[in-house]
Amino acid sequence: MPLSKKKRIHSWPVRICHWINLLAMIGMVMSGWGIYNADPIFPFTFPQSTTLGGWLGGNIAWHLAVMWLMAANGLFYVVWGIFTGHFRRDFFPFSPRTVWRDTVRALTFHLPHKLGQYNAVQKLMYVGVLLLGVLLVLSGLSIWKPVQFSGLVWLFGGFDIARYVHFFAMSGVMLFVVVHVLMVLLVPKTFVAMITGGKKISTEESADE
Repeated sequence: MPLSKKKRIHSWPVRICHWINLLAMIGMVMSGWGIYNADPIFPFTFPQSTTLGGWLGGNIAWHLAVMWLMAANGLFYVVWGIFTGHFRRDFFPFSPRTVWRDTVRALTFHLPHKLGQYNAVQKLMYVGVLLLGVLLVLSGLSIWKPVQFSGLVWLFGGFDIARYVHFFAMSGVMLFVVVHVLMVLLVPKTFVAMITGGKKISTEESADE
């Protein structure tokens, strides 16, 4: 028999991880752009004013320092998400059909939004950005320690390809951030909920859970 209880829209671990990740991501991107500028793989560089560290040694120092913060935060979030059922409950299930349906609804401004419930497009995006995070870590390790992690370098097809993978994975994360911010601007109450936790909503759980 279902039991009803109330919980915050966003629990405190989600909120803390979200804001730590935001700060860490800004540091990673800005320092990463500085490292990229030292040896570009494309015919462009990023403005010096958008980098962090001042010079290559400073860029690398910031990148590695923030990397540990992001890694610890990400590990905590993944472990917590798995053992509390957050991933299973909030990110699944979804299918190509439901993603297409909700994409059409979003493009025609008919997509309903309820705080505390993710639509299929959001579920796909959150799962996708988590996978991009794993790809960033693996490709980043390949670039940072190509000798020690020579097996990873080989899996990526070589050091140069690992750099491309790292760049495009970060670009994918940045695209997620842009879309995420646009959605927040369209539904401002989601921003408040990520700070305060939002109002308590009723949930149903089976009695044998």
